[in-house]
Amino acid sequence: MSVARAVAYVAVLCAAGVSLSGCGSVGAASGALAGAATGLVTANPAVGIGVGIAVQAATDEAVIRTMRQLHENQQNAIARTVGRLAVGEVGPWHVSNTLPLENGEGEVRVTRAYSTPLALCKEFAFSMKDGAQESWYFANACQQGQYWKWASAEPAVERWGNLQQ
Repeated sequence: MSVARAVAYVAVLCAAGVSLSGCGSVGAASGALAGAATGLVTANPAVGIGVGIAVQAATDEAVIRTMRQLHENQQNAIARTVGRLAVGEVGPWHVSNTLPLENGEGEVRVTRAYSTPLALCKEFAFSMKDGAQESWYFANACQQGQYWKWASAEPAVERWGNLQQ
């Protein structure tokens, strides 16, 4: 079997595995593919393992960084809505990310405003719509200059996933 054919075979297997298991295994699949391809080219399994581990680590870090940015976009959209609303008011929020699976929308209900020595803050409930299902959560946002920013420790809820990592 030629090296090109073996690499193509490994690539097909890895692509199938990634498509079935989601983002959590992208690093493992890319590491396995890179390690297998390197091992075939160099005929040295130690080099292949090293390359595979390095590629997996780099890919995992890139996925985590991207997910953090997407979640920050959601938090900023919610905080902007909070800043426009008075206590007792309800308003919609929406964000369109580059990855459509991480878009978000819902409602915000400001429950109270309070002042600290450092900032004006608001406590609020917000919803996340997922098809017909809508889940509600509580958080805080504070004013930073002319902007409102998320002020709750994260992850306050499971939906933020790898934000903590």
